[in-house]
Amino acid sequence: MSWNCDTEIDHALEKLSQDFPHLNWDFSPDPFSGNNELISHWLGEKSEEVMVGVFKGKKIEERFHRQDFFFIHFAYHGDYDALSANYNNRITVKEGDCYIGQPYSGYAVKHDSDHECIILGVLIRKETFFREYLSALSADSSMLNFFLEPQKNKYAEEFVHLEIPASSPIWQLLNVMILEYAHKTEDSQKILKPMVMSLAMYISYEYKRQHLPTGTTLIDRIMEYIESHSDSVTLNDIASHFGYHPVYISRLLPKKTGKTFSALLAESRMRRAKLLLDHTDLSIEKIADMLGYSNSSNFYKTFKQYYGTSPRQL
Repeated sequence: MSWNCDTEIDHALEKLSQDFPHLNWDFSPDPFSGNNELISHWLGEKSEEVMVGVFKGKKIEERFHRQDFFFIHFAYHGDYDALSANYNNRITVKEGDCYIGQPYSGYAVKHDSDHECIILGVLIRKETFFREYLSALSADSSMLNFFLEPQKNKYAEEFVHLEIPASSPIWQLLNVMILEYAHKTEDSQKILKPMVMSLAMYISYEYKRQHLPTGTTLIDRIMEYIESHSDSVTLNDIASHFGYHPVYISRLLPKKTGKTFSALLAESRMRRAKLLLDHTDLSIEKIADMLGYSNSSNFYKTFKQYYGTSPRQL
C-alpha cells in the first residue's frame, strides 16, 4: 500500500529485510501440545517489548508453528498466503490487508512467485500487551474478547483478517515505525510503544467498521454508541452525538428497551468487568478505572448489585 514512498523508507525497509534472516528464529517443540508442534519464541532482543520485522522477497516457506506473542502482519506490497490451524484453511492476504494472530495460534507464511512481496510484522510481547494495551481496547467488546481468548484457552486458534484502506492513518503510522526501528536508539522502545497503542486503536476501529453490523434504527445506533463508549459516555454525550435533547433520549431508552440509561450503561460495564476479572491478572482497582468508575467503591457496589457477589469472590 505504501510502496510509492520516499527513499528513506525504502532504505529502512531494505535494512530490516536484511536483518530478517538473522532474527532469533528459535523454533522448539511445544511440550504441552502433545503432537510435536513447534513454538517460535520472541524474535527481538531480550530488552524489547515491541518490534518491527520485514520480509522482502519472492519466496518464503515458513514451517507451521505457534508463537508466544501477539503479532500483526501487513501485506505492505504484494500478496501472500497464510496458513491457519483454525478451520484448516489457507487464506490470501492481499496487498493492503492485515492478519492479526493470538499467542499460540497456528500459523505459517507462504509466498512463491515471480513478483516480490513485502510483509511487515509488528510483534508485541504477550505480557506487554495485557499490561499496557488492553485497557485502551476494553471499550470494544468484540476486540476485547479476541485479545482475551488466549487467557482462557491457550490454543484458541482465532485470527483477524482485515482490509486496511489506502487512506487509513495506519500506513503513515507504520512508515514512522519502520524508520524508527530500522535506526534504533536507546529511546526507540519509548517511542514505539505509544505508536503500537495508536495502531491497536485504529485497527479496532477498522474491525468494528468491517465486521460488526450497524444498527439502522436510532435506538440500535444509541445502543452501539453506549457499548463503544461505556467507559466515559453520559446522557448528554449521546444527545449531542445524535442531535436530540437529553430528556428525549432519557425517555426513549426505557420506552424501547425497558431499561434506563444508567441500567444499560451498568450492564455494558459489568459484562466487561467479568471478562477482565476472569481472564486477566489486573487488579480490581485497575479494572474499575478502565471501566470508567471514579473510585473502586462505586464499582464494588454496582458489581454486587448486578452479580449478587463481590468481585473478589469470583
